[in-house]
Amino acid sequence: MAGKARGTLRGMVAALALLAPVPVAADGLAGAYLAARQASFTGDFKAAAQYYAQAATHDPTNTEIIERATYAHIGLGEIDAATALADRLTERGVRSQIGTMAQVATMARDEDYAAILASLKGENSIGPLVDGLVIAWAELGGGNMDAARAAFDAVAQDRGLAGFAAYHKAMALASVGDFGGAEAIFASSQTGGMQLTRRGIMARAEILSQLGQPEQAADLIEEAFGQVLDPELRALHDRLASGEALPFSGVRSPRDGIAEVFYTLAGALADEADEDFTLLYARIADFLRPDNAGAILMTADLLDQLGQYDLAATTYRRVPREDPNYHIAEMGRADALRAEDKMDAAVEVLEQLAETHGNQPAVHSALGDLLRQLERYDAAVAAYDRALGAFERPDPAQWFLYYARGISKERLDDWPAAEADFREALELNPDQPQVLNYLGYSLVEHQQNLDEALAMIERAVAAQPQAGYIVDSLGWALYRLGRYDEAVGHMERAAELMAVDPVVNDHLGDVYWAVGRHTEARFQWQRALSFVDWEEASEELDPDRIRRKLEVGLDQVLSEEGAPPLKVANDVH
Repeated sequence: MAGKARGTLRGMVAALALLAPVPVAADGLAGAYLAARQASFTGDFKAAAQYYAQAATHDPTNTEIIERATYAHIGLGEIDAATALADRLTERGVRSQIGTMAQVATMARDEDYAAILASLKGENSIGPLVDGLVIAWAELGGGNMDAARAAFDAVAQDRGLAGFAAYHKAMALASVGDFGGAEAIFASSQTGGMQLTRRGIMARAEILSQLGQPEQAADLIEEAFGQVLDPELRALHDRLASGEALPFSGVRSPRDGIAEVFYTLAGALADEADEDFTLLYARIADFLRPDNAGAILMTADLLDQLGQYDLAATTYRRVPREDPNYHIAEMGRADALRAEDKMDAAVEVLEQLAETHGNQPAVHSALGDLLRQLERYDAAVAAYDRALGAFERPDPAQWFLYYARGISKERLDDWPAAEADFREALELNPDQPQVLNYLGYSLVEHQQNLDEALAMIERAVAAQPQAGYIVDSLGWALYRLGRYDEAVGHMERAAELMAVDPVVNDHLGDVYWAVGRHTEARFQWQRALSFVDWEEASEELDPDRIRRKLEVGLDQVLSEEGAPPLKVANDVH
């Protein structure tokens, strides 16, 4: 997006997101208001709406509180409730951008385009870009195509916003059957980055189909997304390849067009604004066009990012089973349930999805990842097997499945099978630092192919020099090889990058001890213990072993474990 457009969007964000502080005068108002503010800071729209409502009962004329409550209700997707509050602001002569957003959404839902024009051409405003595009669609809704064209063109005068204007003008032309005019805009690249979005490409494919160019449309899909397509794109591509003339579904009415305004701006604001503000646009897009799975998924994802996992799971569940995006929604719902620590429910969602959408590798992969997190490694391996089997042809993306399956097999103590998977992952992605690090480190632990192992870890560090866990692997590999002096610098660097990681601090302590820096070693072991998360301690960390090292030193601990003493390893190298 052009710099000017980004600046314009930032201005919109600043104008809308920074609402004036509310004067607090009474204990009842203060308590409810402070609770509402706290809920707003944490993205808890449900609690915010509840507490702002309580605050409003104590001070029903406080327009700032009403505006904040309007904001919270839009965040919840309760647009009718938000509009009722916005109307109260209007009755008090307050012009609110947030309130206007809710009112315009309701007018568009009711297809009251005259009311939209009266509002946005009058004293109300959501923001320059939103106003201009919505006015254009409302003119079309009123049957005035010439006025709609002029309104789109007026928005395009701002070069930073020209891409938005051209995209929406093309969609408007297509919605009234002027497919030639719409394709002329797309072909001229006036829409800029908008025509490269998933939605833009799918819309243009349908336009080409209507123009009797289904082969070009199918080629467009492949050029943009490759030959491995998700269910929605595969269905579209195959219908086009068969020569079928597809109806234009991108925008079917001016109401859909206004929904598209909020949807495209939500996508643009994703890189410009906080998630809670972007959510307002996504909610209105969903409200106006509830059959747009993209808006539902965007809304749910934003709620997930805000930590509102229950609302996210509920939103994901709205995508119907017959929708091509259903499996994406269900995987998102499983993630939200996992974030709420509802592991059994998350597993159940993915297991059921694997039954209904077993041809999708991503479904089995997601199930495998969850089972691996739960240390159910046998079941994870089986899930990864199914994921690999679901591919119709070899694909570079399979590297992760081999890598994840290799980790699971390694945890099952089946090292030969694990090594084979890691090497297969490297065949598909030779420079993948995670695989290089894991395989190299594991080879060192098994005392196999040591030169190759060290070279792998060094390549991983070169690829990601700021990744503390990889730098730790290099230092620890050198330690395990008895090259203690060389290990010190790398372990110290790892400790800089991951200062509060208990494993890294424990490793640094061992390296210090090996080079005779015993006081510093004990200090690092104490640090390691102080950083232990006792509920989720790493498998690599043994707090009791660290305590024993503090009591008697590393040499004695190694002797008690029957491990070779440090000096023997040092003498070897």
